[in-house]
Amino acid sequence: METLCIDAAFPGGNILLDGIAGDTVRLHPDLRDTEGGWFYWSFRVRGAAGRVLTFQFTEQSPVGVRGPAVSLDEGRSWTWLGNPDGRTDSFRYVFPPESASVRFSFGMNHTDQQWQRFCARISGDPAVREEVLCISRQGRPVPRLHVGCLTAEPRHRMVLTARHHCCEMMASYAIEGVIEAMLADNDTGRWLRANVEAAILPFMDRDGVENGDQGKNRRPHDHNRDYGADSVHLETQALRDFVTGWSDGRLRLMADLHCPWIRGDHNEHIYQVGCEQSKRWAQQQAFGAVLERVATGPLPYGAAGDLAYGEAWNAAGNYGAQLSATQ
Repeated sequence: METLCIDAAFPGGNILLDGIAGDTVRLHPDLRDTEGGWFYWSFRVRGAAGRVLTFQFTEQSPVGVRGPAVSLDEGRSWTWLGNPDGRTDSFRYVFPPESASVRFSFGMNHTDQQWQRFCARISGDPAVREEVLCISRQGRPVPRLHVGCLTAEPRHRMVLTARHHCCEMMASYAIEGVIEAMLADNDTGRWLRANVEAAILPFMDRDGVENGDQGKNRRPHDHNRDYGADSVHLETQALRDFVTGWSDGRLRLMADLHCPWIRGDHNEHIYQVGCEQSKRWAQQQAFGAVLERVATGPLPYGAAGDLAYGEAWNAAGNYGAQLSATQ
């Protein structure tokens, strides 16, 4: 029998191994510099071909409603394992006989590997221009993609960001969907390319994405609480500096995409987080009404599910003295 190897030594990897007893593996998420608990994990298993293993989490209950995401090709593609038993602290996996390496994650990992493959597909399109927002503290370029009306002065500009909390990987897939819609050969795509320039930031916490950090509640505060008087993260300060000059009075929309908590209320449907300012909340409600009317595809959205300011976690006590990207 091959030696069983469990590790997180790949982009986005995160796990701490507590021990292996027979066919049961005990492990838990690596919190690193996160204040309090959080749920992100992603690990690789080698030497398990043909075996049936149970993975038991020793801290929290970090298995989502769809079970773990599984990749058999080193993270290039993912599927949901499913969770028919509703277990939140463990899962069981039957390893295919030829599976030399299998990755498991809380969600479908999206790192620079996925982003570069996506950019290669759209490279050369005159409505796409790749830029760099800044260089991260660990020396990585932070991508900034411009999409839309790039050969003339646009009527409108918008900013779209994701991964202020680096573990919220599904938001980057949503970013790709927006870009594909802007480049589509249909009336909507053509109008957007004629009238709108979008600046798109898929990885606001670039180092955290590659390192496999939680990102949420990062000490002294995370990227999404870094828009007060002084920014401590290079990426957030660079975004503030860039938007100030680039917007040129034409900024119509800034949308920051996030993923929810593991499960439960306000975590299993798509919704907008309401702004404290009544004028902006009214604009969000108008946008939500349009989105509800035109939405197609398998992902449902209903404006009634939006979370107004002052409800549930969207209240002053959750923000403290720091401001988020869209406040």
